[in-house]
Amino acid sequence: MATAVSTKPQTVFDNGRAPLPVAAGLSPNELPLDHPARLIPDAPFFTSRLGVAYCGDSLEMLKALPTASVNLVVTSPPYALHFKKAYGNEHKDRYVNWFLPFAKEILRVLRDDGSFVLNIGGSYNKGMPTRSVYHFKLLIALVEEIGFNLAQECFWYNPAKMPVPAEWVTVRRIRVRDSVEYVWWFSKTPYPKASNLNVLKEYSEDMIRLNRNGVRGATRPSGHVIRDSFDKIDAGGSIPPNVTEAGFDFPESMMKMGNNAANDLYTKRCKEEGIKIHPARFPALLPRFFIKLLTNPNDLVLDPFAGSLTAGAVAEQLDRRWIAGETVEEYLKAGTFRFQGFSQNPMLF
Repeated sequence: MATAVSTKPQTVFDNGRAPLPVAAGLSPNELPLDHPARLIPDAPFFTSRLGVAYCGDSLEMLKALPTASVNLVVTSPPYALHFKKAYGNEHKDRYVNWFLPFAKEILRVLRDDGSFVLNIGGSYNKGMPTRSVYHFKLLIALVEEIGFNLAQECFWYNPAKMPVPAEWVTVRRIRVRDSVEYVWWFSKTPYPKASNLNVLKEYSEDMIRLNRNGVRGATRPSGHVIRDSFDKIDAGGSIPPNVTEAGFDFPESMMKMGNNAANDLYTKRCKEEGIKIHPARFPALLPRFFIKLLTNPNDLVLDPFAGSLTAGAVAEQLDRRWIAGETVEEYLKAGTFRFQGFSQNPMLF
C-alpha cells in the first residue's frame, strides 16, 4: 500500500466545515483513539471526523486491517464487462480468481456478526445475445470456497441504465433493456447483526384501511395463515421487501435508484474543478439502506472499491466510522466534495 499512497497534501474534513491540512496539527496520531485511521499504518489520502480514505492497492489495505475489526463491508467492484472501462475491470473468465483474494480478506476482517454487501451487475457474452454467468459463479465460490453465508439476495432497479448492447436491444430488437443489478448480502455466520426496524417504510393505504376496519383470521389458498393481529401497525412502519425502491428517505419496493444525477453537489463541484466524474457511481440510497439495516452508530463500515466515496459519505452522515480504498486518486479527490456539502444540505449526495 505504501508504494501507491498519494504524496499530495492530506486533508481533514470536519463534516462540512473548512478543510484543515494535516500539517496544521491534525495528524492521524492525534485523532481519537477509536478513529479508523489508527487501524492502518499507511498515510491516508484524507481523513474526516469519522473516516479515512486510502489511495492505493485495496487488497494491501485489507491485509493491513486487524482481524474482526469491521462491522460491514458494502461495495461495488468493477463489473466483468466485455468492454473496458476507464476505472479498470477484469475479464469475466478471470473474474472469480481475481476477486477471491479480496473475499478472503473481507471474511477475515469482519466481526462474527458482520455482513458483506456486494453490488454486482451482469453482462452479455461478447458477440452473442446471451448472458454471462460469471457473477453466479462468483456467488457460489463466495459461499462454497470462502465460507460466507448468503443471508439474502436483493435487487437494484436502475432506470438510468442504457439500452445496451445496442446490437441486440435497439438495432435488432431481440432483447429488452437490462435494468436490474444484484445486491447480495453475505454474512460470516447465519445470524449477523440486523434489524429491519431501522428501515421500515410508511404503511400503505391498504394497511391503514385494514387497521381501521379490522381483519378476520383466515388461511390463504397458499396455506399462509392470516391471524387477527395481521392488521396491527404498532411497529411504526411496514417491513421493506428485498426488491426495493428508493423513494425519498427509505427504499421501497424495488431499490429503484438512478446513478446519473446531474445537479447534485458532487457533480457540480467536479464540473467546476474540471475533474472527471466517476462513470459508475454508487447511488447513495443503496449503501444508506444497508448501513441502517446492518449497523449501529459508531460501527465501522468498509468500502474497498470506494470510487467517489459515496459509501463513506453516507456512513459519516449516519454517524458510522468508515474506511475507503481506491486506486484512482482523481476519484478520491472528487469524492471529498461530498463531505464539503454536509453543512449546507446533508442529503445532497
